[in-house]
Amino acid sequence: MKAIRKFTVRAVLPEPLAALDELAGNLRWSWHEPTRRLFEHIAPELWRGSCNDPVALLGAVDPARLAALAADAGYVARADALRDDLRQYLDRPRWYQGLTGDKPAAIAYFSPEFGIAAALPQYSGGLGILAGDHLKSASDLGLPLVGVGLFYRAGYFSQSISSDGWQMEQYPLLDPDGLPLSILRRPDGSDVQVSLALPDGRTLNARIWQARVGRIRLLMLDTDIPENPDDLRLVTDRLYGGGGEHRLLQELLLGIGGARAVKLWSALSGKPEPEVFHTNEGHAGFLGLERISSLIGEGLSFNEALQVARAGTVFTTHTPVAAGIDRFERDLIRRYFETDLLPGVAVDDLLALGAENYEGGSPDVFNMAIMGLRLGQHANGVSKLHGEVSRRMFKGLWPGFDPADVPIDSITNGVHAPTWTDPELLELAQDRLGASDTSTADWASAAVTDHDLWSVRGRMRLQFVEDARRRLRSAWLEQNPGGIPPAWIDQVFDPNVLTIGFARRVPTYKRLTLMLHDPERLRALLLHPEHPIQIVIAGKSHPADDEGKRLIQQIVKFAADPELRTRIAFLPDYNIAMAQLMYPGTDVWLNNPLRPLEACGTSGMKAALNGGLNLSILDGWWPEYFDGLNGWAIPSADAAGDPAERDRLEANALYDLIEHQVAPPFYERNADGVPERWVRAIRHTLATLSPELSADRMVREYVERLYRPAARYEALLSTNDYRAARELAAWKSRISAAWPGVAVTHVESGGVVSVPQVGDELHLRAHVQLNGLSVRDVTVEVVYGKSLAGDDLSDVEVQALEPDGTPDPDVAAGPSEGGGPTLFTGTVELDRAGAFGYTVRVVPRNDLLISSAEMGLVAVAS
Repeated sequence: MKAIRKFTVRAVLPEPLAALDELAGNLRWSWHEPTRRLFEHIAPELWRGSCNDPVALLGAVDPARLAALAADAGYVARADALRDDLRQYLDRPRWYQGLTGDKPAAIAYFSPEFGIAAALPQYSGGLGILAGDHLKSASDLGLPLVGVGLFYRAGYFSQSISSDGWQMEQYPLLDPDGLPLSILRRPDGSDVQVSLALPDGRTLNARIWQARVGRIRLLMLDTDIPENPDDLRLVTDRLYGGGGEHRLLQELLLGIGGARAVKLWSALSGKPEPEVFHTNEGHAGFLGLERISSLIGEGLSFNEALQVARAGTVFTTHTPVAAGIDRFERDLIRRYFETDLLPGVAVDDLLALGAENYEGGSPDVFNMAIMGLRLGQHANGVSKLHGEVSRRMFKGLWPGFDPADVPIDSITNGVHAPTWTDPELLELAQDRLGASDTSTADWASAAVTDHDLWSVRGRMRLQFVEDARRRLRSAWLEQNPGGIPPAWIDQVFDPNVLTIGFARRVPTYKRLTLMLHDPERLRALLLHPEHPIQIVIAGKSHPADDEGKRLIQQIVKFAADPELRTRIAFLPDYNIAMAQLMYPGTDVWLNNPLRPLEACGTSGMKAALNGGLNLSILDGWWPEYFDGLNGWAIPSADAAGDPAERDRLEANALYDLIEHQVAPPFYERNADGVPERWVRAIRHTLATLSPELSADRMVREYVERLYRPAARYEALLSTNDYRAARELAAWKSRISAAWPGVAVTHVESGGVVSVPQVGDELHLRAHVQLNGLSVRDVTVEVVYGKSLAGDDLSDVEVQALEPDGTPDPDVAAGPSEGGGPTLFTGTVELDRAGAFGYTVRVVPRNDLLISSAEMGLVAVAS
């Protein structure tokens, strides 16, 4: 018999335990270990069974147990003290409050998914975990940030594995009343809702759930309400569920509905409206159009409003492959926006923002990432390498510019240390080193002995092994209800064996099965008589990705071998709770994607925060931080003739590294049973990587390099009734109209003798036709560097040339009455030996442009 509806009945707490309700209502418990221990003390088994969820725990615990705790003065005092600590955390000034100078009064952070705690399964993988960590560090640092997402009634999915190794998905419905959420309400108690006009006169309505993430408020829109017809109630049914039109409805709701929700929340809470809008991937890109529509309502034209919206928008791209970008049919976009959805915004203006009108683009699609870049003046990738890949990938938007000139920066991701650092390691740092966290600890100090550090690592490995066995036992019982789990499950993994972890989403480029390339070689490594290894694997394939499911199946079938099944295992239903034990419990974290398709790869960061060593292709974050002492780099066979050959070469390199460099030092023990070389690497990893890989570092970089500049530009364009925005829009229109006639007509050089030497000077005279523009409208530059084959330049430097003979920079350029070429001159010192080359180019110039390439206009000497 199945229930037709389920809901959660919340426990009524005894008055002395009132603090528990306040503590459970703020997701700070997901990273605050003293609070987690307070709840665990209530009922340890229930705590673990609830995915460490205080709300579920309090709903399931025996009232007699609560009554006993209410009579325990020590426990009540502890709960009250932690409640007081939470209140102080929420109120006292933090890093952001100490910043001097201009800074945004409010920031909105939009993401399609947020991974904050296993109890709130609104994430699928790294993008969501990154978004959750961003909110947590923003809270710890005191940022005035509000998060915006969707509430998916079935989350992503719950994964199980069939007897033949095939992934199966289940979608258990979540009851928001049983989660640490509350409805956004008006003073009269009514729900706040947002509405979107749809084709055929229909309306999509959504209510707004709130989650408290420390100091941060997360708003999540939910369409499963009576005001919607049945089909529209399903818009927020599943994360990344459904096809094109369903996905479009989700992204319209996230962007447009989310922007409206923020405005309503700001008005109700008395908080300032955001000055900066951060779009975490292209899924929320429509928020910029909602802002443009609002500005048009204030009297601006579309192009004027576009300048304001762009100035205050930060766009972060996470994908290094075009196939990972959401694209919609242009006709579908046209149908949805030929409504009252965005008052004042013409459909053709909107379509132009997502048009792939560049070489190799498709004229029939609307590209969400392209729109994100056109709506965001400030854009970044998520590692240095990914920034380079993104500049090449999106170069078509800036024709005529080299990839290095493309205005996409990079800020390398980080991970929230309090969430991902094991309490055992944190306690060691606090007790022995007097550090508040692992990133500030002096890991070189003799106060922590090698034995101390190795013992902690051993205990973390043991707790992971025990958790893995529990999970495998539960998975077996799910497949064999009523059966008796076989004894071998209690032998899976040995807490004394070198443990390698591999857990992430399962798209094909991450190459889950590279380790299986030579099964006999892997078997020999797993069963090596002197230095064996064991491998734990986890991850979910997208429900529509059968190829990813086949990769999981191959792993499961290999691990089913009776000789190997205690040394390699696939753990189903990978989630935050599993990861929080897996990262600390593995000695080596494996990552072997196809370079350069890993944008960042934060899983290895989480392992490193716990002293784990990385074994990785030099992709994502690893090229920035690999130093030869904190792990191993798997050589990339980028030049291999075909994919199969590449896999063969890289798999063999992986096997060789494990056999000869990774496993042996783990088993080289001194008289105390401690592997001294290995522990040195652990110390080095903790000392050098803990501060760098922290999400606090990442969020500080966003503040200084993107949020503050975005707020400054938005303020410049908005003051005095948007005067600067109006002027900038008019200037851009004038520049764009004149640009086809702008040209470098002639370049003369002198000063260099027949055999130039280092120290000589190159004198340049460039004649530029400005087609009625003034010299103040442009910058004329000499671009020079090492000359390569094919006339390409490397190690490029840029130097501006100065106008010669133009007395008034505001006068339309040209020394002759007929508007002939204007002369620009300059000198370049030859400060390097070898092949030298140069060219001259003209680019637009305006103080409100953050890059000379921003408009995508350039005239280059031919």
